[in-house]
Amino acid sequence: METGKISRYVYIAFIIIAIVMGLAVGYMAYSANLHWADQTVRDINGWVILILFILGIITGLVSITEKEVTPFLIATIALLVAAATDVWSPLSNIHELLYYWATAILNYIVAFAAPAAVITAIKSMLPIVKEK
Repeated sequence: METGKISRYVYIAFIIIAIVMGLAVGYMAYSANLHWADQTVRDINGWVILILFILGIITGLVSITEKEVTPFLIATIALLVAAATDVWSPLSNIHELLYYWATAILNYIVAFAAPAAVITAIKSMLPIVKEK
């Protein structure tokens, strides 16, 4: 199978998993007594993040071209900043479930993008290191 098809399938899987599981796990966290600290929520969250982490590694290895490195890394930085600053907290003023859904989906997007960004950054530094 060619890398373009692999990349496409990995990306489609990532989108579906991030949205569907973000909604499911976000709802579980919302309805659990301990929210994100609930053991069942933590277990499922860990498995989803592991799957997205693996998909991110595959993407970083086969998908990002030299031309796409800079835009991809900038987009990943924006995602990391958004996740770190808890941009979704005002949604809880409308309905707390919206906050849990948005937080879960964004965390899953970051779980996919972060390993891909690390691998892409390392791959982009290799030519620099080889030259010196």
